[in-house]
Amino acid sequence: MDQIIQAMIMGIAQGLTEFLPISSSGHLLLIPYLFGWTDPFLESLAFSVVLHAGTLLALLIYFRDDWVRLIPAGFATLRDRSFQGNPDRRLAWLLVVSTIPAAVLGFALNDVIEANVRQAGLVAIMLVFGAAILWTADRWGPRTHTIDRLTMRGAFGIGLAQALALIPGVSRSGISISAGLFAGLDREGAARYSFLMATPVILGAVVYEGQKLVRGQVGGAEPLVMLVGVVFSFLAGTFAIAILLRYVRTRSYTIFVVYRLVLAAIVLAVFLTR
Repeated sequence: MDQIIQAMIMGIAQGLTEFLPISSSGHLLLIPYLFGWTDPFLESLAFSVVLHAGTLLALLIYFRDDWVRLIPAGFATLRDRSFQGNPDRRLAWLLVVSTIPAAVLGFALNDVIEANVRQAGLVAIMLVFGAAILWTADRWGPRTHTIDRLTMRGAFGIGLAQALALIPGVSRSGISISAGLFAGLDREGAARYSFLMATPVILGAVVYEGQKLVRGQVGGAEPLVMLVGVVFSFLAGTFAIAILLRYVRTRSYTIFVVYRLVLAAIVLAVFLTR
């Protein structure tokens, strides 16, 4: 029963923190650390893949109407070799441009970072770093336009920034939203673009890590625990997407900056006393 409850908590944490700009990888590392959990399965590759599958499902369902338009629009651009003034065609290829650097750097550096930078102290430092970037972008970013005016150069920059989220504590959504704000997107547009861009990136991560499971590089599947994790990750992820998009229509990202700083202080205090 303890393992089921822990899986539920981890699923909720993954779903919320994947989309709120407060770092999912950091929370998934910190929660077992702070509570003293020692179950190796909850920190395993198999469980990580399941949790990310839940958030991927949340993205696909929440933005299903967008993807039904964007995927055919992207292929139509290849066929006609022109955007033809169609905003969906242009957005489809903005997302491709953003995904390329994130995918290439993620594939090249993921295993190295996983093996060497998963310490609680580093997570605390990256929480502060991410808070500073988000606060600066929210306060000083131009925030003058919506997604339809994002440039290809801006899209590439957002993709490069997202690669920093490989380091636990940075936050994929946090760094990509910050880059979007610096590129001139308004608060809601930056969040929406971050979520759309996350779909192919998380899909690639799930496929990449999932093939390791299929090839038997890791083991120890716990079907009920995995089911609990994916269900709560999906539910919490759907909630987080809806709440953040609604919240930033009228408010700043300051609350997330404060949360990151408070959490970093707690983690450092625990880390230094252990």
